[in-house]
Amino acid sequence: MPQSIDVPGLAHKVPIPLGARAGNVLCSSAIAGKDPSTGKLAETPADQVRLAFENLKRFLDAGGATLDQVVKLAVYVKDDSVRAHIDPHWLAFWPDAAHRPARHVTTYDLQHGMVIQLETLAVVA
Repeated sequence: MPQSIDVPGLAHKVPIPLGARAGNVLCSSAIAGKDPSTGKLAETPADQVRLAFENLKRFLDAGGATLDQVVKLAVYVKDDSVRAHIDPHWLAFWPDAAHRPARHVTTYDLQHGMVIQLETLAVVA
């Protein structure tokens, strides 16, 4: 049975967890660029992307995983202009090209002022 994973300040408005862990598999729901201290989205695309990656790390920590255990990162962006903000954080998290997770970036009609959402899958050793 999966164990729900939540992070203070990052809860969804609907009754779903931020993610779940079953055995050694950790899977997230949508991770947004919200400030966990206020629960509000950052105002700029650059700040939303930064916070989304920071919140990814918070989620992994809460689920007992590390960045090197991430095997897939799905990235949803409001429009192509957001893509320019992704790679600096991607490279900071996974600098070694031989040990990066799979990644896919998709343009998606995100709502309520969101410009980015992340979904991840990690296998915990």
